[in-house]
Amino acid sequence: MAATIERVTIIGTGLIGGSVGLSLRSAGYTGQIIGWDHSPVELSIALERGAITAIHDDPYEACIGSDVIVLAVPVLGILDWMHRAKNLIGPGTLLTDVGSTKAAIMETAERLYSFEPGQPARAEFLGGHPMAGKESGGAALADGELFRGATWIFTPMASRAGLPSPLSDAWRQWVQKFGCRTMDIDAARHDVICAWVSHLPQMLSTALSALLEDEFGDAEDMRAIGGRALREMTRLGASPYSMWRDVALSNTQPLADTLSALEQRLAHLRENLKTPELREEFIKANCFRAPRV
Repeated sequence: MAATIERVTIIGTGLIGGSVGLSLRSAGYTGQIIGWDHSPVELSIALERGAITAIHDDPYEACIGSDVIVLAVPVLGILDWMHRAKNLIGPGTLLTDVGSTKAAIMETAERLYSFEPGQPARAEFLGGHPMAGKESGGAALADGELFRGATWIFTPMASRAGLPSPLSDAWRQWVQKFGCRTMDIDAARHDVICAWVSHLPQMLSTALSALLEDEFGDAEDMRAIGGRALREMTRLGASPYSMWRDVALSNTQPLADTLSALEQRLAHLRENLKTPELREEFIKANCFRAPRV
């Protein structure tokens, strides 16, 4: 049986954290939503837009007494908060996150929040990652419909498998009310798949955008000729480094593997521009988005 969530704390009230708050409200949540952010400006915007109901000046006191604490900061910040929160919260609290990589987070969770028979009970931890976002961040862009139709991935702790988790169940229900499809997946598998479907597209768009900037700068003819293809391929290139630094640092090997594979594929195309292999590559690429029977 799911627990009742009456107070939520959101650490990090930017795009994703703010959207969590707005989504809770849109889904009918009537409890408290406490916000903290290192930026007073982001906090003020989140409060003004109704993403949170109150601001707490002390980030640690903001966590005390909450049923659910959502860590909506970059991955390295999440890892830091997981250590700090261990001494602030106990049984009856769920700590969850929205980090873009999961292996390092779940390894830390198993060290800090695992269930050990005969030992004092600890707070629950449930890894999470909503597959939604925008190329720019900030509370001003937060959207109560951001997660609708998206997949929200959960990476449960192996050491808590089979244990009753009323708060986790309640949080999952709220996420589904956001309009999300939920999926449980192993953390290592998550990081490999996301390296391919999320992190590689970002790096490809970043590289292409930087290359075009080097080659053309603000050349008017290039801007005039470039159409939908250019806009679509460079949209992610507008994402700031601050949003992706921790992804590269925490998912280095899977991301490096995808970049190496892409380099090889591009070399294959370059070497076969005048051979039938180019046609075969297009046929294979067309299959990717074709309806699957």
